Amino acid sequence: MNGEGKESMDVKMEEVFNMGRVVFMWGYLPGALPQRTPLLSPTAVRIPASGGCSWTDVCGGGCGFAMAISDSGKLITWGSTDDLGQSYVTSGKHGEIPEPFPLPTEASIVKAAAGWAHCAAVTENAEVYTWGWKECIPSGKVFGDSPMGTSLEKDAFERQNSFLAEQASPRSQGSRSSGGTFSAADSKGGEESTKRRKVSSAKHSAESSSSGDETLSALPCLVTLNPGVRIATVAAGGRHTLALSDVGQVWGWGYGGEGQLGLGSRIRMVSSPHPVPCIEPSSFGKDRASALSRGSMSSEMQSFRVPGRYVKGIACGGRHSAVITDAGALLTFGWGLYGQCGQGSTDDELSPTCVSSLLGIRIDSVAAGLWHTVCVSADGDVYAFGGNQFGQLGTGGDQAETFPRLLEAPSLENTHVKAVSCGARHSAVITEDSKVFCWGWNKYGQLGLSDVIDRNIPSQLSHPPEYRVPGLGTVLLETTHVEAN
Repeated sequence: MNGEGKESMDVKMEEVFNMGRVVFMWGYLPGALPQRTPLLSPTAVRIPASGGCSWTDVCGGGCGFAMAISDSGKLITWGSTDDLGQSYVTSGKHGEIPEPFPLPTEASIVKAAAGWAHCAAVTENAEVYTWGWKECIPSGKVFGDSPMGTSLEKDAFERQNSFLAEQASPRSQGSRSSGGTFSAADSKGGEESTKRRKVSSAKHSAESSSSGDETLSALPCLVTLNPGVRIATVAAGGRHTLALSDVGQVWGWGYGGEGQLGLGSRIRMVSSPHPVPCIEPSSFGKDRASALSRGSMSSEMQSFRVPGRYVKGIACGGRHSAVITDAGALLTFGWGLYGQCGQGSTDDELSPTCVSSLLGIRIDSVAAGLWHTVCVSADGDVYAFGGNQFGQLGTGGDQAETFPRLLEAPSLENTHVKAVSCGARHSAVITEDSKVFCWGWNKYGQLGLSDVIDRNIPSQLSHPPEYRVPGLGTVLLETTHVEAN
């Protein structure tokens, strides 16, 4: 995540490749252009000669940088700037020119993810490396020496926590209306909850910064997992990480004060990977009483068991998380102040809780932003819920939704959406026929629509017609980038 003055990512156009996949990018990436001017429309990213011949996947970084994976298995980063004293640790000293990030392994990288100021990467050997802010990094084998000074790191860390505190008080939601919408000012305990989170964040900053000369950044660390655990993919949130194993088990670590680690409590820091109980009967079984007492499920669902045998997809937002089972059930957990857990309330969810209003609808993919969640069904329909201050839900208004709402925008008629991604305050989808639609906050051109006007409905953007677009990614900032072949 980032502040308004440093909203992520653009890239300087070098050339368009005639073969293989091309990464297009738009938005704001301070370190990529000396003028620090946002890119308002899709621009191609040049792959470095040392990185390979083409791209295989795209991701992004919260502290002013971009990441992608090349066909040679290199993690490529660019656009970093040292304005916050942290970017070089998380992305390398790579400004305008994309370069391979120096990970301490020869194994190919197959998946990667980035949060506000930490990153994680999965190798072909199913191992996980992670680096960035120390509070986000679990115990494990650390490689190298810290290249940064403590005083600079502390200043950056304090600025980060100041920003995180500000995120609890977004622009007014508007008046209350029916259909699962609510006003932040009118929501139950909304103002008190906001104040509580501000105090919590400030307190956490003080606690975390009180360690004197202790280094606050961590170089790449090989995450220690139980014997035999093989990780297939990772997701990174504001200060937490989820990892999904090859057998569909979710693991989590980092900050969990709002329940975003799904461990059933408000544990502040989890310093080693813990299994997240998603499919077990405990989701609605032995923890049923506590779940009922905090209003997270109704009494008629007491005998409910989450559909599915394993988890197939994971997503991390700023302070909430979402997972999808093989049966297409969606579960959410974590911060719920704006309805981003889709449970019909503004309560935090401390354990993975099935979004019951979507039962019977098979969910194929999900993405999470700072205050909102968007998912796509097997039928290609889009559902959105949570905060909507900038139109990031795509409903045509700016009121939050505490239940999933089907997007019925004319622009999506007769389309089949296949993938979704969320920035902090904007959303993007790709259809089966390779059309890209974006909506939400657009102050820095992150929608790629050649202007800086917010959109509250899905709006199609143009990209070179010779490229089909198989995937896209946004980050917890204001960046969008797509991969085309």
